[in-house]
Amino acid sequence: MEKVNCFGDFCPIPLLKARKSFDQLAIGESFMLVSDHSCTVDSIEEYFAHRPCSISVDEPINGVYEITLTKL
Repeated sequence: MEKVNCFGDFCPIPLLKARKSFDQLAIGESFMLVSDHSCTVDSIEEYFAHRPCSISVDEPINGVYEITLTKL
């Protein structure tokens, strides 16, 4: 699984990186975007809400977000 590092990136950069990675996925493939900004979670969930994908968000360390998107 590809990891997209967005540490220190401010919106809309993480969303743009997520869109690029998502477009390169085949059906059933996933990628993980890692960010240190909570607004990234909101913008990605909002953008991908009506797209053919599943989204999983984890916060393994306080303030670090792992967002996994799988193309359906």
